[in-house]
Amino acid sequence: MATSQTLGDWVAQDGISFSIDLIESFNNATDQFMASLDDSVKLIALGEALHGGEGFLMLRNKLFKRLVDVHGFSAIAIESSFPKGHFVNEYVNGNGSDSYDSIKENGFSHGCGLLEANRELVEWMRQYNADSSHITKLRFYGIDSPTEMTGTDSPRQVLLFVLDYLDLIDDESGKARRERIEALIGLDSDWENPSAMMDASKSIGLSDPATSLRIETEDLITELKVRRPELIKASNKDRYMEAVHYASVARQLLNYHAEMARNSEKRTSNLLGIRDAIIADNLVYAVSREQNRGKVLVFAHNQHLKRTNVQWNLGPNLVEWTPAGAHLCSIFGSQYVIIGAGLGISEDNSIGEPECGTLESLLTNKLESAMFIPTNKVQGLLNSEISSLPTRSGSLKNGSYFPFTSESLIDFDWLAIIKSTGYTRGALPLP
Repeated sequence: MATSQTLGDWVAQDGISFSIDLIESFNNATDQFMASLDDSVKLIALGEALHGGEGFLMLRNKLFKRLVDVHGFSAIAIESSFPKGHFVNEYVNGNGSDSYDSIKENGFSHGCGLLEANRELVEWMRQYNADSSHITKLRFYGIDSPTEMTGTDSPRQVLLFVLDYLDLIDDESGKARRERIEALIGLDSDWENPSAMMDASKSIGLSDPATSLRIETEDLITELKVRRPELIKASNKDRYMEAVHYASVARQLLNYHAEMARNSEKRTSNLLGIRDAIIADNLVYAVSREQNRGKVLVFAHNQHLKRTNVQWNLGPNLVEWTPAGAHLCSIFGSQYVIIGAGLGISEDNSIGEPECGTLESLLTNKLESAMFIPTNKVQGLLNSEISSLPTRSGSLKNGSYFPFTSESLIDFDWLAIIKSTGYTRGALPLP
């Protein structure tokens, strides 16, 4: 494949400009993007450069609609708690709650349920599924670990989900196990103590009950696997897979709590690495469930979806870990395609014009609204031109903003650049 001679040539020749607000323009750009991909692609990742950009959420919503209508997609996965996502999926399939307001808190983590763009996405999915002409019903997945930056969930919800599944099939045999597990869990507040995020001595993750609970969870996973034929016959394969994955999430969450209780220099890096490994496993699960139904779009921060290690300045310390995207590249290879999102300006997020010579400046110089652009044709450029790209300044107001770097041309298969965006509707105000 021919390569561009300069970065300027690359933008001029390969950029696919579009407007998010003009449906024909957007659909044409999406179709051109999809035409460039191999039919074997199972998972497309759309990143966001920061949390709090309305334009990225609008791009996601319209992209998913087009992928569903024309390109065989059956599910979307977002950066929100995996177990909480179950309630949203029930809602979009006409089960459980009868209003979005009743799930906007228990169906999402990180305040995602407050975002109006998420409400619009979920309501559209529910309406789509209610149409009897749509044979394949859409599914919603949360793919984040059941953790927050300021606290971590108790393992109760994920473990009881598995126990409830077994009770439906064999109530008597599960009573003793349930009693043991509930006794070992104890108080949710002990697991969810926010002080434990920064102080290992406040975590109960290596206490005797927590260690015994980890063993009980391993035994629970073993029982599920030993009884696989019986359990699938008594329920169905889909429900069985769901129960096994919930048990796996419980195991990972308990391992996360154990790491929280260890006082080491790499504690934060290890916790962030466990979180991204959980995100990757949740996406592998989503793709496996959808394999006979359609493809999956995942929406999360660029830093979770990229190929190379993440580096983050946390106070005076530099922490580094392997993101979910690196795991997914190892698992799916070319069946995983990553769109890294970039931004020109956002006054609401305290992001001004990109400095001259930066990748964002180059991409938005003559841009009217938005653009898709593949990165494969710039791999042949002289390393000096790519490595000399300066990194634009960040945001003093929104710490989740990560500008493009020279590595972005390697981290992502495509870039989606938005000229400007406001702050997300419904989100809590920035400090």
